[in-house]
Amino acid sequence: MKPTILTYLFIVFFSFNAASQVRLPKYISDGMVLQRDKPIKIWGFASPDEEVIVRFANKEYASVSTTDSIWSVTLPSQMAGGPHNISIMGSNQLMVKNVLIGDVWLCSGQSNMELPIERLKDAYPELYRSARNPMIRQFNVPKEYDFNIEKKDFSGGSWIEVSPLTIKDFSGVAYFFASKVFESEKIPIGLINSALGGSPAQSWISEEGLKKFPEYLDIVYKYRDKKYIDSIKIYNDRRYRTWYKKLNETDEGLKNLWQKSDTDRTSWRTVNMPSLWSSFDLNMKPGAIWLHKTFEVNKKNANQAARLFLGCIVDADSVYINGQFVGTTSYQYPPRKYDIPETLLRQGLNEITIRVIDENGLGGFVKDKPYELVFKDKSRINLEGEWQYKVGCEVVKIEPHVFIQWKPLGLYNAMIHPLFHYPIKGMLWYQGESNVGKPQEYYALMDKLISNWREGWNNPDLPFYYVQLANFLEAKEMPAESNWAAMRQQQLDMLRIAHTGMAVTIDIGEWNDIHPLNKKDVGERLALHALKNQYAKKNIIISGPLVKKHDVSKNKVTLKFDFVQKGIKKVNSLKYFELAGDDKKFVKANTVIKGKTIVLQSVQIAAPRYVRYAWADNPEYVNFFNTEGLPASPFELKLDF
Repeated sequence: MKPTILTYLFIVFFSFNAASQVRLPKYISDGMVLQRDKPIKIWGFASPDEEVIVRFANKEYASVSTTDSIWSVTLPSQMAGGPHNISIMGSNQLMVKNVLIGDVWLCSGQSNMELPIERLKDAYPELYRSARNPMIRQFNVPKEYDFNIEKKDFSGGSWIEVSPLTIKDFSGVAYFFASKVFESEKIPIGLINSALGGSPAQSWISEEGLKKFPEYLDIVYKYRDKKYIDSIKIYNDRRYRTWYKKLNETDEGLKNLWQKSDTDRTSWRTVNMPSLWSSFDLNMKPGAIWLHKTFEVNKKNANQAARLFLGCIVDADSVYINGQFVGTTSYQYPPRKYDIPETLLRQGLNEITIRVIDENGLGGFVKDKPYELVFKDKSRINLEGEWQYKVGCEVVKIEPHVFIQWKPLGLYNAMIHPLFHYPIKGMLWYQGESNVGKPQEYYALMDKLISNWREGWNNPDLPFYYVQLANFLEAKEMPAESNWAAMRQQQLDMLRIAHTGMAVTIDIGEWNDIHPLNKKDVGERLALHALKNQYAKKNIIISGPLVKKHDVSKNKVTLKFDFVQKGIKKVNSLKYFELAGDDKKFVKANTVIKGKTIVLQSVQIAAPRYVRYAWADNPEYVNFFNTEGLPASPFELKLDF
């Protein structure tokens, strides 16, 4: 049946009517938290010249949309409280329900800010039982980019409040920050989680801000071409499909079902796991490596459900228990945690087989992680020790993936710019890992980013609190150069920027994990700055020791510190202090704590010119704290005379 004229008219009318309706940005929605004590802007989209009425607290506020279809009203500032409803009336009527007035904090950066409680649930299992606070809410910004326009809105997103069902989706750092502040202030806390794993600082800076960095601006211009982006997407898709097609076609383990119990493994080699291939076979190439282990299950645990922990595996894995598939992870960073059904484990001998996909020849099981089966009664079966292995296939190293979303400007346009109409209390930032390759430019990038964002919110005093990078990678005994240490120095220097504060985490990292689990201390250390500066808790110590002054007398250096009002934590001998002369060849220094100062010297350095503390990728087990238990920041200091 052909459509009638009436049908066409109905479609045209419906389309026009839908397009002309009043619409709100995604973050002005049910459950939102609005910033207290500041004028509140409620805005949205409508047809040009359309009148819009906003009703709040028994008062009405009128607006007429402009030629670019934007309307807005400004409500008077409000005290903390709620919930409220906000009514918006134009050609249609909207109601925003359950609105709270409190303090709103932007939470941004890369994966350590993004990392949800779901990834931390074994470290904080009580949250899944007891986390319930309707006063703490989060808006998760969609992970998008745009190189051409400064976006006005997001494609999606909604506000959620803390409950046992939603806690898994909260940023760990942001949640613990909010909990600490709420514990003190008892006011609603809104968290805007705008973070993206792997993102460098330059992806969060505006086009104007990037003019100081022509190298990055040139990249922006390339990515403004849709055809160029499409070519990158085609390249990424091709390199993935081509590599995995070759891998899967040539993998003898897949062809011959090596996960099966009746596989002949007499020719398989043995190796102690966990370890990386490089520790036992320097000739290992990218490809598929199969590993197998048998283990005993007692009568009590047979036919019981369990959780399988396989630490971290580089790069990807597929896991089988007694020939049955139980789980897979596609990249190296997530911890491997697989649920084992109660029907799978049997009394006596059982077996586990793992197909590991190694994309670059650097694969293996990461050490110092749990490799075990854990039952409900907390009994465990250790899976470390002797395994068998056999190479399924070898292929060439995979071509590098091009991460379009990490390119300069894109995240600023799509994930920050739409927020500038939404007043906030302050900004929290955890990022830097993706800039470690060029630490020397980080201060300049962040100086521009901070001023960018403050201009966007039209508030030059907006607080910016950030996390200094934690200790990471293998610990080394001897002094050495370190990009991670150089990055921490850049972050320390950022304290020169007004209204900033730094949470030091040099004591809570993990050598084998760029995503350390302890996010509670991180969030709470950020909260110390807010509690003192925004909430007037004057007796709070916000930082560990920071160098304030120094004196040089012959071969002795005396350091004086801020944030040691009650003194330096007493230890037998402070670690990781180094001295150097003009040649900058650093040696370990002898240290003595004298009251609130530290005296350094070395028989090898007759005329000290430089001091370093904790200058390493991973200065493991640092022991320089104030008496409040906060760690000193790593630093390098050129001595003045």
